Amino acid sequence: MIDPRRLRILRAVADHRTVTAAAAALYLTPSAVSQQLAALEQETGHTLLTRSGRGVRLTAAGDILLAHANAVLVQLERAEAELAAYAGGTAGEVRVVAFATGIAEVLAPAIGRLADRHPGLRIRVRDAEGEESLRLVLDGEADVVLAVEYRGSPGEDDRRLARVPLYAEPFDAVLHTSHPLGQGAYVALAELADSDWIGPYPGNPCHDVMLLACELAGFQPRLVHSSDDFRAVVALAGAGAGVALVPRSALRGMELKDTVVRPVTGPAATRRVFAAVRRGAEHHPLIRPVLDALAASAAGLSID
Repeated sequence: MIDPRRLRILRAVADHRTVTAAAAALYLTPSAVSQQLAALEQETGHTLLTRSGRGVRLTAAGDILLAHANAVLVQLERAEAELAAYAGGTAGEVRVVAFATGIAEVLAPAIGRLADRHPGLRIRVRDAEGEESLRLVLDGEADVVLAVEYRGSPGEDDRRLARVPLYAEPFDAVLHTSHPLGQGAYVALAELADSDWIGPYPGNPCHDVMLLACELAGFQPRLVHSSDDFRAVVALAGAGAGVALVPRSALRGMELKDTVVRPVTGPAATRRVFAAVRRGAEHHPLIRPVLDALAASAAGLSID
């Protein structure tokens, strides 16, 4: 009989690609993870991992078992959800991880909505971006993630996650008031090819959106200044340090000293935001209200 706890460890190793990283994510020691994997190989009678550079990768047998592991873990999430529903599930804690603007614009209003309608439900919030936030859910350290799509992010067909699309918003160009392109109603992205750029660090999904839009416009942006804080990005643009693309909702309520904000023509730079949970948990009586509240908040978000 295969121990499902070991299947969770196998998936963590497949996701993180090293035993050490998987152990850290699961709050285990590397030796404990190695022992559990060795036991899993003994249970199945197959070698499941092989070394690859400084990490590990799954063997063909490991890939087969991982596909079944994903299905088993989904079913276990569903079992927990149904048992919680049977027991009432009206009180408890839900851990939500989200990016900063998503917390301010969507999650915080959702928490207010939940406080009125589900007073027994407690929300614990953690700020994280991109792949890190998705890993927190997959590793069981968070229950719900509010995330931005990026190249390589899990798609709708990912068997590990259930996704809820929330909203899409454009990026606007932020320029110094003296910039010649700031005089028109719009900015053609290709015309900013020779400018210095300000933007998020690699690993932030907005960095990827910016790169993709510029690539589609026919150039690689010369990224001179980096910050994941859009207030800092706008301040640098106002100081004449370069140009930037900033999600429209991130500009709401921000001091735009010495800057102009213009819609962009040409290839669309768009931030697509979604919520996700481990597949099978989407109907849990504590998690379902959170997803519904996030969707309601997103529906009321003004991004025109």
